[in-house]
Amino acid sequence: MAVGACSIWSRASFSVAVNPDRNILLVTVDTLRADALGSYGGRAATPVLDTLAAHGARFTFAHAHAVVTLVSHASILTGRYPYEHGVRDNTGYRLDPAQPTAASLLKARGFATGAFVGGFPLDHRFGLTGGFEVYDDRMTRAGAETGDRERPADAVVASALAWIGARPAKWFAWVHVYDPHEPYQPPAPFAGQFPSDPYLGEVSWTDSALGPLFTRLASQPRPTLVIVTGDHGESLGEHGERTHSLFAYEPTLRVPLIIAELPPGHPDTGAKPRAIDTAVRHVDLLPTILASAGAPVPAGFGGASLIETIAAGRGDERPTYFEAMSAAVTRGWAPLRGVLVGREKYIDLPIVEMYDLAADPGEANNVVHARGDRARVLTETLKQFNVAPPARARQETADTIERLRSLGYIGGGSATVREKYADADDPKRLVEIEQMLTRANEAWRAGRADEAESLYKAIIARRPDTEDAYRKLALVYWRSDRPQLAIQTLETALRSGVTQSEVRVKLGQYLAETGQGARAIALLEPMVGHASAGGKPPTAASGVSDDDPDALIALGNAYVVAGRIGDGLRTFGKLLALDPDNALAHQNIGTAHLEAKAYKAAEASLRRAIQLDPSLAGAHTALGVVFAATGRRADAIESFTRAAALGDQNAAANLRLMSR
Repeated sequence: MAVGACSIWSRASFSVAVNPDRNILLVTVDTLRADALGSYGGRAATPVLDTLAAHGARFTFAHAHAVVTLVSHASILTGRYPYEHGVRDNTGYRLDPAQPTAASLLKARGFATGAFVGGFPLDHRFGLTGGFEVYDDRMTRAGAETGDRERPADAVVASALAWIGARPAKWFAWVHVYDPHEPYQPPAPFAGQFPSDPYLGEVSWTDSALGPLFTRLASQPRPTLVIVTGDHGESLGEHGERTHSLFAYEPTLRVPLIIAELPPGHPDTGAKPRAIDTAVRHVDLLPTILASAGAPVPAGFGGASLIETIAAGRGDERPTYFEAMSAAVTRGWAPLRGVLVGREKYIDLPIVEMYDLAADPGEANNVVHARGDRARVLTETLKQFNVAPPARARQETADTIERLRSLGYIGGGSATVREKYADADDPKRLVEIEQMLTRANEAWRAGRADEAESLYKAIIARRPDTEDAYRKLALVYWRSDRPQLAIQTLETALRSGVTQSEVRVKLGQYLAETGQGARAIALLEPMVGHASAGGKPPTAASGVSDDDPDALIALGNAYVVAGRIGDGLRTFGKLLALDPDNALAHQNIGTAHLEAKAYKAAEASLRRAIQLDPSLAGAHTALGVVFAATGRRADAIESFTRAAALGDQNAAANLRLMSR
C-alpha cells in the first residue's frame, strides 16, 4: 500500500467522522495472532498492515468471542454473541437468514454488497450470505490437497478487486483470507524468510497479498473506511494446544484490530495514528460500521460503536463474553464459557480458572482461589450474559464433514450438551487425548497404519466415549481388509455410550457392504423414520431426524443389498426431494436399477450422477456394467478406464476381464 511517511507530529490524531457516502471494507484474516504483526511487536514481515495501522487506530486489547471461524464471523457480521445468533461450532449450525447482518443493514442504506471468502468454513451453505448481492466462495487452490476447501489470498483479493472496480456507487465489501490457517505452507520467498516458523511465513505472505487491495482504494472516488481483524488466533503449542478450537487462552482469543480511512488518491491520510489500550470486542464492529455510515444501530446489540473511543484515544471498559464449544458439541467434553472484565479473565469449566492478564499475560498463574472475592464478582458477571447452552448440532453431509476434517476441524459429532460435568470432562484434563488424536491422524495420513491403530486403541482405553477414535480405528481396519474388526469396533462404540449418529450410520454402511443388509436395515430404519413402509419414526436414542442424507444413503444401500429394490429407490427418492443435485443419490439410484436389470433407467441416473460429480468412480464403474450388459463394449472399456483412473479396483478388474 503506497501511503506516505511524512512527519506525523503536527497532524491531528486519527478519528472517524460520520459519512454516509463512503465505502466500507471489512478484512478478516483467519487464524491471525495479534502478536504476529510488526505493528504489535511481532516478527512477521507485515509492512502493508503496519502502514495501515500507522495511519489509523490500532487496538492493543481486542478479543473475539469464539475460537473457530464460522462462529466468530457470525458474531462479526451480526454484532451478537454466539449464544444470541445460535452458531456454536463450524459444523452442525447455520446462521438464521432472518438475522440482520452488516450486509443486509448497509444494503438497505444504498450500499452495494459483496463478500469474497477464502475458506470452506464460510461456504454459502452455512448461512452468512444474507444481504450480500455477491457471495464469492469459489475455492480454487489447484494442485493442493485442500483444492476445494480453500484458495490463496491473492485469488480472493483479485476477485474482490474485480467487483470493486465495477461498482460506480458506494459499496460494502467483506474480504476473508484463510492462509495463516494450518497447514502452514507459505510460498517463496516467505517460506525461506521464516524456515523455522512457517506460520509467520504465512502471515507475511498474507500481508503481501492484501497490498493490491488497499492500493486500489486510492483510485476510488470516495474515501474507504477499512477495518482489519483476525477471526481468532492460533495456539502454536501454548497451553498444550497445537492450533485452535479447544481452549480460549489469549493466543487464540486475542486478535488484532486496525481501523483506518483511506481517502481518494492517498498516500497521505493526514492523520496521526492512535494506539488504543481500551478493551474492545468483535461485537463492537457492526455498531461502529453503522455509526460511521450515519445508520441507526438496532436495539439489542451487545457491543457499542468505537467512534468516540477512537476520537478520545480511550473509552469505557465493557465486560465481554467468550466461549469454545467445539469439543462439547462434538465429543461431549465440558463446554468452555468465560468473561473478560478489564484485564481480569474468568474461565468457567469444571476446574475454574481466573487470570490477571495485566500481571500475567501468559496465563500461567490461576488466581481463582487467591482472589476469591473477585472470582465471585466475575461469576456473577458471566451469569448476567444469560448464556443458553448450544442446541444439538444438526447432521451434516459426508462431503461437508470430510472437507472440514481435512482442514483440521473435529467436525461431524453431535454430542448432547449436559447440565453437569465432572473434572474428568474438563478440556485441560483431556488435552493429551487431543494430542494423541492429532498424532494418530498424522500417522494414518503418512501410511503408518500400525502406529495409528495403537494410538486409537490407547485413546479409547483412556476415554471410552471418544467417537473420533472408534470411527477412525474402524476405518483403519476396513482399509486393511479386516471388515469384521471394523464392525466390532463400531458396535463397541455404541455399547460404550457414544451418541454421535455418524457411528451408527458408518456401522450400517459396513454391514451393508459385507452383505448383512437385514442387520443394517434394523440399525438404520429408526434413524430415518418413514423411508419405507416398514420404517419406524426416529427415536430419541437415534439422535437423528429423517432428513439425514448419510443415513438415507446408507439405508437405501442396505435395502438394495437385501433385495428390497423398491424400498431402496423410495429412500433415495426421499434424499433427492431434499437435495435434487445429490450426485451420490443419483449414483445409488442407478445402481439399484442396475440390480433390477432396468438398464435404461440405470444409465439415465448414472449419467446424471457423473454430470453432477465426474469424480464418482462408482458411477463410472456401474455405467460400464450397463454398457457391457447392453452390448456397447467400447463404451464399457472407456467407463471402466475412467473409474480405474479414479482408483476403483473393481473397474480395473473388469478391464482385465474384458481384455481377455
